[in-house]
Amino acid sequence: MLVALAVARRKEEIREEIEQAAEFAAVGSVVKGPASKKPKQEKQRSRKDKATQHTFSHQLLASSLKSHSANVTCLDFSSNGKYLASCSEDRTVRIWSTKDFLDREHKCLRANVELDCASLVRFSPDSRAFITWLANGDTIRIFKMIKKEDGTLSFKAASEDFPQKHKAPILNIGIAETGKFIMSASTDTTIHIWDLKGDILASINTNQITNSYAAVSPCGRFVASCGFTPDVKVWEVCFGKGGEFKEVARAFDLKGHSAGVHAFAFSNDSRRMVTVSKDGTWKLWDTDVEYKKQQDPYLLKTVPCASSEGSLVALSPDGRVVAISDGCNVAMYSAATGQLEEELHGVHSEEINDLRFDINGRFLACSGDKAIRLFHNTPGYRAAIRDMQDMLKKAQNEAMKQRLQKQISDAQSSLDTVLAAPVD
Repeated sequence: MLVALAVARRKEEIREEIEQAAEFAAVGSVVKGPASKKPKQEKQRSRKDKATQHTFSHQLLASSLKSHSANVTCLDFSSNGKYLASCSEDRTVRIWSTKDFLDREHKCLRANVELDCASLVRFSPDSRAFITWLANGDTIRIFKMIKKEDGTLSFKAASEDFPQKHKAPILNIGIAETGKFIMSASTDTTIHIWDLKGDILASINTNQITNSYAAVSPCGRFVASCGFTPDVKVWEVCFGKGGEFKEVARAFDLKGHSAGVHAFAFSNDSRRMVTVSKDGTWKLWDTDVEYKKQQDPYLLKTVPCASSEGSLVALSPDGRVVAISDGCNVAMYSAATGQLEEELHGVHSEEINDLRFDINGRFLACSGDKAIRLFHNTPGYRAAIRDMQDMLKKAQNEAMKQRLQKQISDAQSSLDTVLAAPVD
């Protein structure tokens, strides 16, 4: 009887344990259920809340290039006019064909930046290579563009990167059009001049407390910088007749602003420069002077404008149009009259970080988020028409008159086509 009683009690205990285990399992599944659904709900919510790509439309908008999956950090047009290079936080450099800009589809070739990402990109003078600044490696890497048998391009990085020499964040890099040197500038007061093999030829201390911008002139002779002080300093990088490096010599200064200079730009022939300053003005300068005879650049124009920390300025290759960024906005001015001709508001969802005209002056390109915006340079068309009309009045040769009339007609037709196009 005792054994039977013990067995019965044990059976009861086992049954209770099974029931209790079943209850825990049920509770566990109830707790687990919502928990397992929660990530799905969060995923769905995050997809919904995910910021959609910034949309922008304007009558002058020619194209938006959208292949990058992260913010674009820098743009550069090749000197042969065929390519636009863009680099991005997505660890790629994209090479776009300028002849596709007005097409619906915009094809591009991709160069991967291994184990790093490029924050700056610049084409070589022959348009067969480009240099990048590595955001993590803090140095320069060169890529060669190799044409395959089928006519497509591939990209090959140089076996070694340049040595690390800068101690502060980088501002800009550039290659001289002569192909004789590379420039890199950082936010302290340092500019390095390199040969193409990665050896430093010279270092410049700008003595501007901090640098805000630096660049190589399109002619390849000059390096300029601006910063905390209210002037722009320009140096000539001098080489001997045999191509050997000689020195970096001070050429001239642009003096006239009453506060620090945000940025500057050259015309394509380096005979004009434009500057934008914290004092709320942009200035146009004639830099075609005999600086070796102590001749100073001439101030041609001072125009009030909206500007802020990080503002950029671009001068069209022919020197006719000035473009200035202010946060997410762009303003376009006539260089001849100083008149504000176009205002583009909210072009990007973030502050514009690059602004430049293509080599032919047809388009103004800018970046500030994942997209690259390309605008028709209508102020350039208008300025060209005005200049040709003035020339037509003075022309005495009948052949010259006919040629000018044809050019005026073509430019007016192009302008009318742009202005008549529907806004996307």
